[in-house]
Amino acid sequence: MMNVKYFACFLVTFFLASHFVNVNWFSLQTILAPKHSGPPRPWAAAAKKNLPPGEPGKDFTPAVVPNGVKAEYRIIDGVKVFHLIAEPIEWEIAEGLIIHTWGYNGTVPGPLIEVAEGDRVRIYVTNKLPAPTTVHWHGVLILCGMDGVAGLTQPAIPPGETFRYEFIFPDSGTFMYHPHFDTMVQEGMGLNGMILVHKREPNPSKRPDRDFAIMLHEWTVEVGTSKPNPFEMTDFNILTMNGKVMPATEPLVAKLGDTVWIRYGNLSAMDHHPIHLHGYSFKIIGSDGGWAKDKSVLLPETTVLVATGAAKVIEFLANNPGDWVFHCHMTHHIMNQMGHGLTNMIGMEIGDLDEKIRKLIPGYKTLGTTGMKDMTKSGMPIPPNSIPMLGFDGQFGSTVLGGMANILRVREGITTYEDPGPYQFPNGTVAESVTKKELKENGIQIEN
Repeated sequence: MMNVKYFACFLVTFFLASHFVNVNWFSLQTILAPKHSGPPRPWAAAAKKNLPPGEPGKDFTPAVVPNGVKAEYRIIDGVKVFHLIAEPIEWEIAEGLIIHTWGYNGTVPGPLIEVAEGDRVRIYVTNKLPAPTTVHWHGVLILCGMDGVAGLTQPAIPPGETFRYEFIFPDSGTFMYHPHFDTMVQEGMGLNGMILVHKREPNPSKRPDRDFAIMLHEWTVEVGTSKPNPFEMTDFNILTMNGKVMPATEPLVAKLGDTVWIRYGNLSAMDHHPIHLHGYSFKIIGSDGGWAKDKSVLLPETTVLVATGAAKVIEFLANNPGDWVFHCHMTHHIMNQMGHGLTNMIGMEIGDLDEKIRKLIPGYKTLGTTGMKDMTKSGMPIPPNSIPMLGFDGQFGSTVLGGMANILRVREGITTYEDPGPYQFPNGTVAESVTKKELKENGIQIEN
């Protein structure tokens, strides 16, 4: 039988908490939960601190999501309240390609959830999909019942219903969210998003000046169709950064002298992505598992391998002005809807073949004999809702590079972070053609 004195204390505690503190699940747990044996739980220190909601600008510098949005929230009784809606959507990957897929709150990837360490959150998830779903908070150390694994830690959310997740973000870091019900299909259809948990740092000089978040993803969308195929295992033909392919990707803009972070998350189905940044070396300072304790011992890198299911954070000083491309260095991942089963046409001598075929097919042109460049501006009709090798049109022509790629623009003396347009190269700093006289003067001989 329960001790009368203990029961009376319980009632008084509960009455005070519920009437004067407007208690929620977190504070009830702190007040009523017995002390656990063994090591402290991952969230124990954060729960004990009971910090107020972190404030953008005051506690952290807000991140930037190129081509993306942030999840809206309201604060109720010290808890940040979010609402995610999993639903079928239309999404434009680039001009000329609109897919019918699934997303959160109308976007692919879903809105960035941005909070501060120690923030208490309540996240409502409404399922408007034709199938059950859940949300798993990838890499976040929370109570088991909030982990979002259908059948194991919770019942799946049926179509038309809304479930509540409630927990503390105990640690700063870079995390992701995605379903854990029929994961292959639902992630493959675009249900994913990133989570940024900022360290509370009142001193702005100790924060990054620019903090970018980029989700990497891969799709198979057959030419002329609009529905992604989530059953594909090898032949992915659309590779995106924040749901877009280059040149539809918004450039990253930094001011000369800025400390820049780029956070990459990868929820591609099968592929890792080695993201290479031109013009800079950087240090890999964090992952979804935590942060480097001593940056001084880290090797400088120019490529970061973002494994599938992982997040990486790189840091560099923006000290080299210009327009610098960064891209996946798996070369097929910087192409668009390229058929990997095509005949190899490189070096083929076509003679008058085109002229003869045009008598039957007006406008015909044999493509691929010198590479992919002629795929970008062929002028030939293509199936509706398809994108060829778009490439990025720079001031010197096309990059012959699309897919999983973007541009970092670093400028001196800018007053806003709006896209400043193409870089103005100082005289004499651009690679250019030379005269025969110059070649001779430098001892260069070229045989005809």
